[in-house]
Amino acid sequence: MLAETICTAVAAAGLGVAAVTAYRRRLRAAVRVTAYALVPLGLVLTGTVRWLAGTAFSPAAWVGFGLLGASWLMFAGTRIAEHRAGGGRGRRGAAAADGPGAVARGAARPPLDAGARPGKATAAPGDDFDEIEAILRKHGI
Repeated sequence: MLAETICTAVAAAGLGVAAVTAYRRRLRAAVRVTAYALVPLGLVLTGTVRWLAGTAFSPAAWVGFGLLGASWLMFAGTRIAEHRAGGGRGRRGAAAADGPGAVARGAARPPLDAGARPGKATAAPGDDFDEIEAILRKHGI
């Protein structure tokens, strides 16, 4: 009962502040203050405040919150450990890495062979530098 009274008083005070703000021709701010002021009143009218007050003083509810927190910590801990160990959801063990294109963990990806991309001609190593030199000459460098 005390919580409902406090929420109603907060809502009334907020509506008073909104009225003063609207009187000063700051209508957007007045609408925002009104929205904030109506939240506690809405919580009282929906019964949320009574439920929260009943939950806050219930030892069984606190044990339940403790169990939920412990469960969350266990999930987070196992995910962090899994991430640090290098495992993942898609990993099926060492057998998954064995195969025709397997690459050792931490190694660079194997290069694509030139025939894999149609329409791309293979360039000689010096061709890239020739293009760069031409660009630099064009800009006078």
